[in-house]
Amino acid sequence: MTDRKPPGVSFETWVDRQIREAAERGEFDDLPGAGKPLTGLNKPYDELWWVRDKMAREGVSYLPPTLALRKEAEDARTAARAAGSEREVRRIVADINARIREALKNPPPGPPLGIGPLDPEEVVGEWRAALRERMRRRDAS
Repeated sequence: MTDRKPPGVSFETWVDRQIREAAERGEFDDLPGAGKPLTGLNKPYDELWWVRDKMAREGVSYLPPTLALRKEAEDARTAARAAGSEREVRRIVADINARIREALKNPPPGPPLGIGPLDPEEVVGEWRAALRERMRRRDAS
C-alpha cells in the first residue's frame, strides 16, 4: 500500500480504494465493536467522552477531593454507628474531623466542601441508639 495519492485519481476514489484493499487483506477483521451500533448517539456532546469511556472500561472512577471527603464523612458516620465501643466511635470521628478541618483550612480544587466537622457527642448518641436497637432485636429473637 502506498501512502501517496497516484496522479489523476480523485482523493475520494483513492481513499475508497485504500479502504477496500485493507478490508480485502482482513485488516479490519476482529476490531472491537465491529458490527455493533455506536453507543451514546442520543446523548449531548461531551468533549471528554473518550476519557469517561476509558475510565469506565478500566474500572476507574474519580470524584473531586471535596466530594470524596463528603462521601468519606458519610461512610465514617455509618462506620461509627456499627463500632464496637464508644472509644472506637470517637476515634472514627476524630480521624474524619481532622481531614475535614484540613480541607476547610486549605480548600482543595473543585466544588465547596459544604460540611463541617462531625459533632462527636451527636455521633456517640447515634451509636448508643443503634446499640440499644441491636440489643433489643437480639433480646427479641
